[in-house]
Amino acid sequence: MQGATVNPHPPSVADVLALPVLAAGQPQVVTGLAELDRPVRWVHITELTDPASFLKGGELVLTTGMPLPDDAAGVRRYVDELTEVGAAALVIELVRRYHRPPDALVQACHARGLPLVTLARDVNFLEVTQVVHALILGSQADAMRRTQRIHEAFTALTLRGAGPEDVVRAAAEMSGRTVVLENLVHQALICEPSGSTVEEALGDWEQRSRATEPGDHTGAGGPEGWLTAPVSYQGERWGRLAMLQAPADGPAFGPEHITVLERTAMALTVARLIHSTPWEHTAHRTALRELAEQRHHSPEDARARCAALGLPTEGSRYLAILADLGPGAEGGELEARLHSELRSAGVPALVGELAPGRLGILPALRPDRPWRPVAERLCRTVLGLVPGAIVGVGSEVADLADTARSFREAARVIEATPPGQVPPPDRSFHELPDIDLRRLLYALREDTRVQDYTERRLGRLIDHDTRHGTELLTTLGHYLDAAGNKTTAARRGGLARETMYQRLRTIERLLESDLESGERRTELHVALTALRVLREG
Repeated sequence: MQGATVNPHPPSVADVLALPVLAAGQPQVVTGLAELDRPVRWVHITELTDPASFLKGGELVLTTGMPLPDDAAGVRRYVDELTEVGAAALVIELVRRYHRPPDALVQACHARGLPLVTLARDVNFLEVTQVVHALILGSQADAMRRTQRIHEAFTALTLRGAGPEDVVRAAAEMSGRTVVLENLVHQALICEPSGSTVEEALGDWEQRSRATEPGDHTGAGGPEGWLTAPVSYQGERWGRLAMLQAPADGPAFGPEHITVLERTAMALTVARLIHSTPWEHTAHRTALRELAEQRHHSPEDARARCAALGLPTEGSRYLAILADLGPGAEGGELEARLHSELRSAGVPALVGELAPGRLGILPALRPDRPWRPVAERLCRTVLGLVPGAIVGVGSEVADLADTARSFREAARVIEATPPGQVPPPDRSFHELPDIDLRRLLYALREDTRVQDYTERRLGRLIDHDTRHGTELLTTLGHYLDAAGNKTTAARRGGLARETMYQRLRTIERLLESDLESGERRTELHVALTALRVLREG
């Protein structure tokens, strides 16, 4: 699709004057130098005093000057008629009747802004017509082929069920312009920049978008000259596409840009029927993933994208909240409920699925608003719909660019929380201070280094219990849990003191370890805790 870049323009007056067949006549632009970018849609040779009646607009008019009226009023009428019909330019040969352009003709063309070009040498007008017409027809054929490729590309996207991001990305690639999909409240849901950054495309988006009035049809307008097209769903408008202008030196919009934007709108309508997830939710997911995984090109791009979705990016504090919903859980209803809850609480936020079964929430809070009541309210909403969910909260950050750290912390909390682990009594979510040794080892349970350490420290004892049917590992657990107090350990194990002493000596012999050493007891306690975690897991 990269080869389908739009080039919609027929040859201009300047293009035609540069052709060898006309350049041989030594053309000189007398008036209308600023109008040489006018498109030439045909060439017309005339020796009539009223050629305008045979023109339809866009013609390059060639004449030897023989039919020009002698009087100034007649010349003005001649030029007026050419201008009103929309002639692209008037080319007069200075060989037969004139050797310099008449003053009346120059004044009339200057007054009406009509390009007047003189030819100092004889030119074969018929050859000019053939060359230019071949160029125009070739351009039209190329345009038709490009239009056909555009239709085929969007048909293929529709047939394979492409999502909105794929459709908008294809539009940006084919047009070579930045394309933005927004909803009715001027939130930019999808932005595919081309030749610019996200920050440049979306900076002050809502204000800029509101300055461009919506139209019922595809067209260019507004202070920045955007090309826009309405996007409908089930007969009602729900948003619009905006194709942004190229840099100042870039070409203007042409028919093929309109074709691209209209086909994009049609493909999006079909995609909306196929993909049931509200696209606002999809936009939130994309923005959240870019923040959490730091996939944005720059902090400025991240701020621009979030601001275009309605999230404050200045003067706020941010908090990453993760909800692990469990395998197979559907988050669509929960997302909608959380959006509603946040709106009622007056808290702007991004909500979206970061991974299958894992939901992310990023509220933007005023500095004077405590975050714990907000987190508790959202957590209760999650647990109300998914009772077995685990909610982890990262630390509060003051800069949107730092939210990745808060997300990492929330993820560590989730990873260190076994199913069924109850939060402290004062709240229904987990946070970093809750991670003790046991939960740390739970998070590391799949690390082979932890498994190897556990086996090296306790393997001999486990083997002995297996071969002889003893319970030395249990006895060691009572002893370590009692912080080395043998009396307490014996009572917990229901053993006589002498039996406890005997078992401890056997354990020391098997493990080749001095249980009176605080350091050795710590090593064994860590290993035993890891073993319990591994067995429970």
